[in-house]
Amino acid sequence: MYRTFSEIKKALNNEATVESILEYYLKNIEERKSLNAFLEVFEDSARQKAKEVDEKLKNGTAGRLAGMIVGIKDNIVYKGHKVSAASKMLEGFESIYSSTVVKRLLAEDAVIIGRLNSDEFSMGSTNENSAFGPVKNPINEEYVPGGSSGGCSAAVAANLCTLALGSDTGVSVRQPASFTGTIGFKPTYGRISRHGLIAFASSFDQISPIANAIEDIALITEVLAGKDDFDGTLSSREVPQLLPLEKKKKLKLSYYQDLLDTEDIDPEIKGKFIELLENLKKQGHDLVPVSFPYLEQAIPTYYALTAGEASSNLSRYDGIHFGYRSEKAGSLEEIYFNSRTEGFGDEVKRRIMTGLFCLSRQNYNDYYLKAQKVRRLIQDETNQILATCDAIILPTTLSTAFKLNKIQNPVQMYYQDTFTVQANLTGHPAISIPFGIHSNKLPFGLQLIGNSFEEKELLNTTAYLIDFINDDKVS
Repeated sequence: MYRTFSEIKKALNNEATVESILEYYLKNIEERKSLNAFLEVFEDSARQKAKEVDEKLKNGTAGRLAGMIVGIKDNIVYKGHKVSAASKMLEGFESIYSSTVVKRLLAEDAVIIGRLNSDEFSMGSTNENSAFGPVKNPINEEYVPGGSSGGCSAAVAANLCTLALGSDTGVSVRQPASFTGTIGFKPTYGRISRHGLIAFASSFDQISPIANAIEDIALITEVLAGKDDFDGTLSSREVPQLLPLEKKKKLKLSYYQDLLDTEDIDPEIKGKFIELLENLKKQGHDLVPVSFPYLEQAIPTYYALTAGEASSNLSRYDGIHFGYRSEKAGSLEEIYFNSRTEGFGDEVKRRIMTGLFCLSRQNYNDYYLKAQKVRRLIQDETNQILATCDAIILPTTLSTAFKLNKIQNPVQMYYQDTFTVQANLTGHPAISIPFGIHSNKLPFGLQLIGNSFEEKELLNTTAYLIDFINDDKVS
């Protein structure tokens, strides 16, 4: 079983080949097709790449990711391969170029095994909004894997690939990681190039990995991060060496006192979180209660802004410039109307309409502009808290995964993002790690938010906490 890259490297040092490791994963994918995690498996190109990497290993010229089998979310483009953003609007489209992250993966000899299902245009928290059917949670297929990067989390949890690259706009790798018992990491906005990522909300989107090991998260971040001339929003800051991880012995963590008083969190998750805080204090760590006054404003602020950006980004998909064209169109107006009506799913149309409402002349000041001001307040408050501690610690999600088709009210779905949107509004790095198993036998996660561009500090803190939790200091 190859659940981590270190296990793969050991196998390669003991007569295994990249080709044999790839076949192991391909077999797993076939056996767990019911999950609907992969929209397409790139068997031919993956086998060709695996063969090339085996030759490089023999010659001693292989890259840092030689033998790593990677799945990519269906909104990351790969030259000569299809990409659809899980939407009928882009069904059958083949990319004419590769994203920066794909180029960097291939340059370091990772093998890209296929494209992973997601919520359409990354809009959703359940992975039920895909035009190609929902993804199922590998722990219990009656439940959702989370969204929007549910195919990524399901594939990693089910051992269908070593690591998956998703995108995180408000929840999209951390909540699925929480629901599947994996690690989901959103780097600082501007740390990893978005060139070749199909946009949802451009000032929020961040390509982000999901894996089973914190070391794999650190390695892939090192490889993918750094300057790229194709992304003007990318930071030119030097990328620090993240490995080896240096686990901190003395932590100073802030937590939101308000969360301990709310009834919205599942009682078992809240109880486990309180127990963790108490045990960390017993071990001599500094746990500081703080008040975050904008928790209730975070969700409406996030949805006003992301819907506005989505309505702008998705305007290009009109049946003329890009995307699906309706066969029921005669006039130009009918082409636009019918193509977008038939090509987009309900959730995407809902957010486009919300965005148009917020950006309209009569509403712009009251909704979009006000949301931008609140976003700045949230960012300033977060910076003030993080100036005095290593990280903010909080649960990743309100609950464990819920059953397929359970959430019918879109607003109820939006509130699943309560604990995660803060880091996207502010741009700070955030990570979800496995925290516990509920009495319903489903996992749930613990989240850490760190200082901007201090991924090294955050990952070191996280590595310590993983060991702390796994050493049964939390019962």
